[in-house]
Amino acid sequence: MSSIPASTPTRSAGRQIARAAGTVMAAFVLTQLLGLARTILVYRAFGTSADLDSFNAANRVTEMLFNLMASGALGSAFIPTFTGLLAREQRQTAWKLASAVANLLLIVLTLIAALVFLFAPQVVRQGLFILAPELSIGQEQTTIILLRWLLPTVILFGLSGLVMGILNAHQKFWLPAIAPAMYSLGQIGGVLLLPGDWGIYRLAVGALIGSALHLGVQIPQLFRLNAQYTPTLGIRMAEVREVARLMGPRVLGVAVVQINFIVNTIIGLSLPEGSVSSLTLAFTLMLMPQAAIAQSVAIAAMPTFSAQAALGKLAELRTSLAASLRGVLLLAVPAAVGLIAVRIPLIRWLYEGGEFSSRSTEMVGWALLWYALGLVFHSLLEIIVRAFYALHDTRTPVSVTAGAMTLNILFSLTFPSLFARLGWMPHGGLALANSLATFLECSLLLFLLRRRLGGLQGNHLLQGIRYAIAGALVMTGTIILWQQFTPSMGSGFVVLTTVLLGAAVYAAMLWIQRVPELHILWQSFIQRARHVLGSRLG
Repeated sequence: MSSIPASTPTRSAGRQIARAAGTVMAAFVLTQLLGLARTILVYRAFGTSADLDSFNAANRVTEMLFNLMASGALGSAFIPTFTGLLAREQRQTAWKLASAVANLLLIVLTLIAALVFLFAPQVVRQGLFILAPELSIGQEQTTIILLRWLLPTVILFGLSGLVMGILNAHQKFWLPAIAPAMYSLGQIGGVLLLPGDWGIYRLAVGALIGSALHLGVQIPQLFRLNAQYTPTLGIRMAEVREVARLMGPRVLGVAVVQINFIVNTIIGLSLPEGSVSSLTLAFTLMLMPQAAIAQSVAIAAMPTFSAQAALGKLAELRTSLAASLRGVLLLAVPAAVGLIAVRIPLIRWLYEGGEFSSRSTEMVGWALLWYALGLVFHSLLEIIVRAFYALHDTRTPVSVTAGAMTLNILFSLTFPSLFARLGWMPHGGLALANSLATFLECSLLLFLLRRRLGGLQGNHLLQGIRYAIAGALVMTGTIILWQQFTPSMGSGFVVLTTVLLGAAVYAAMLWIQRVPELHILWQSFIQRARHVLGSRLG
């Protein structure tokens, strides 16, 4: 009898996560479509050129600054603390905490951006181009100018990320999830509407506009929550000190991750022209299914995980976590297989034209092959890391991430030369380094989380893995057989038919194996359809 009360809130939490994940996933699909349109326009306009290499390198620096100074605090420190206050009905304290964090972010990010603006030449010459001193002074100067133009995005994204966390804590997911689409719209407008003779600089202006839209689209929802702003830094607040305590280890972990990205950019700039842009596009393409699958579930689950942890309901947390991991596995495995299968026709169909040549397709496809091998582990990490954060444990994931990213740097320094000796394009070694390090990080964190929670419904997860692998094997065989009959077909036809056929075969395999998640989804669809038909007929 005692199990009945516990199971009811657990099922309720699972349904809450599923509903929120559906909302976020729908928004992410829209976001990814706009992101896809953005990359198509950008790469057709600039190809895998030195100018786009410069933009991607400058953008990498601004992303590093935001992630180092703001993202770690928002994801691992602020959101769990803020959500815990809401769960305990301490709303006034929660809003005071949000105000203090906003004020501190604004001050710190503005100072950092100003310093980097002043020392931009040194950042570029003694940083990004340290392994490629033979490159033209013109490319260095272009990178310096682009870096300075992009620095305000650090401040805008910092504040936008805070607003996103506040809205998610209130179970408001739609506007935060479509905010990245606004960033893509800004860049699309920059490429299409600004004068062509501005060259790569029109992309930087578009990025500035897009970052402002990223913040602006969320502000109306914040006002509807009756947000209470307080002009304070909250230095004496225990909650601010808690955020700082949680943030400390996380900053170290983020620093290692961002150093890894910077090292990859530096190495990429020393490889043949177009390597940085090829890696950037390939990583973006890998992140599209990862965002739709894993980030949607992780964003939806984080408030629930945090509330369950704050209230000491670890049994419910274990159940919610296991269900989230299994759902991600069932979607990420076929996504990785499909991405590998259609990568070349996909890139050729979407990007070839203008400045994007067949050589560009070959370079991007080669990097995407090695990145896609890590898609499942990138997806699982989104869930696993948030579970640690919900438990107010930033030290463990940070320590593991630091070790994994150190290995990633070592792999990145050695794999390109190994690839070159094998006669392979060397930039693929950087992608393989990322996938291998992510696999090691995911495996260790999953092991530690299982110990921390006293179990993780291992049999349930292993059964999900068996379902996914069986379905993926049949799907792979079907795709290989199908592609034998389509070598002369257009790239678009090959991509669409392969994706549809692969998805149908995989879904059929899940149905044959009687996977509960698929049956629940089908029943939910039937019930909703009946409700809609009933309301119309009535």
